[in-house]
Amino acid sequence: MNPQVKAVEYAVRGPIVLKAGEIELELQRGIKKPFTEVIRANIGDAQAMGQQPITFLRQVMALCTYPNLLDSPSFPEDAKKRARRILQACGGNSLGSYSASQGVNCIREDVAAYITRRDGGVPADPDNIYLTTGASDGISTILKILVSGGGKSRTGVMIPIPQYPLYSAVISELDAIQVNYYLDEENCWALNVNELRRAVQEAKDHCDPKVLCIINPGNPTGQVQSRKCIEDVIHFAWEEKLFLLADEVYQDNVYSPDCRFHSFKKVLYEMGPEYSSNVELASFHSTSKGYMGECGYRGGYMEVINLHPEIKGQLVKLLSVRLCPPVSGQAAMDIVVNPPVPGEESFEQFSREKESVLGNLAKKAKLTEDLFNQVPGIHCNPLQGAMYAFPRIFLPAKAVEAAQAHQMAPDMFYCMKLLEETGICVVPGSGFGQREGTYHFRMTILPPVEKLKTVLQKVKDFHINFLEKYA
Repeated sequence: MNPQVKAVEYAVRGPIVLKAGEIELELQRGIKKPFTEVIRANIGDAQAMGQQPITFLRQVMALCTYPNLLDSPSFPEDAKKRARRILQACGGNSLGSYSASQGVNCIREDVAAYITRRDGGVPADPDNIYLTTGASDGISTILKILVSGGGKSRTGVMIPIPQYPLYSAVISELDAIQVNYYLDEENCWALNVNELRRAVQEAKDHCDPKVLCIINPGNPTGQVQSRKCIEDVIHFAWEEKLFLLADEVYQDNVYSPDCRFHSFKKVLYEMGPEYSSNVELASFHSTSKGYMGECGYRGGYMEVINLHPEIKGQLVKLLSVRLCPPVSGQAAMDIVVNPPVPGEESFEQFSREKESVLGNLAKKAKLTEDLFNQVPGIHCNPLQGAMYAFPRIFLPAKAVEAAQAHQMAPDMFYCMKLLEETGICVVPGSGFGQREGTYHFRMTILPPVEKLKTVLQKVKDFHINFLEKYA
């Protein structure tokens, strides 16, 4: 068997989630537990947690999937207009046909127009847009193109620690070299360029660092990078001739009033031609996060700039091997980048639903941070963005010893006990990476407010009992 496949780990659906599945089956069989349900707070799956779909998005998807509905008076005209435009660009006017490998042309045009609006007029070229099966597909495709060499010339990929485990999984699969740079927990998980310098210098002894991955807003850490920080990162990438990967899937999820999302593309452009003509950048977005929460459609895009024309040709060739991303996912992405505008009949309802989702998430972010910080032995940085808390847990020495006796990482031991005693499924920090001697877990803030309060109270009670037991 391919040893690289065996090396792949993906904590978000790892051992703790398998155990949660076993417990759910036991509950169904009537086996008594100290709880009645498993709450899966391990993954950012909004609709599985009860978030309602955005009406307009589902209306357009219904019309695209079953065009006979275009004659129905039950659907607004602006939804019908979007659906007709998408269908006319599909082979046989059907979502069931293949699209071009790079994606449906008119959808790529809409993505480019969206990026231009988002970035205050910075131009985007549809030819640089590639529609993808969620953002994950784009990230792994770009890394596949960039990894080469052997021994000390093997490609090094710089990733933040803590990271989203997709990155470490793809790096393992491609047999590339993982280069860790640590986010500053004491400073709200900020990214420090001096830490990037340290990481790249140390890595040059054993690999060729070529790629720098940034997640902004952060997953699992929830920080939002300042414009100054982004400028510093771009300057560093320019100095070191690194290819920048900007994972921006949480760009709509910014909650702290003193934070703003700045796209790497916009900042790169505004730094002037020396940077904007030379730094290679791939940035990613998705239908799965934001206010949409449409994870199941697997819609996404990447914008890739300053790619050499020959490499661009190789990228299109690689994409053509998988024929095309799901056309229904492409259609969902189109609605995200081409929503109702003022004057259209769906605009008010769409705006109301969008603001309701984001307003609720902002409340839940603050609630989670405040409640965790009331618990002795838990510290949680402000949740500036994204949809997770990544609190630090201070574990007694006896708990660490007990974990070692079970041949588990201490935070895995803690999370397994939490699951078995409360039914709450969270992911240990060791699955994301963390500084040696520190312990964390990642928990989504997606459950409805009342359920989230229950979850947080249960975690608090469990944590206090855990500290007493292992004191």
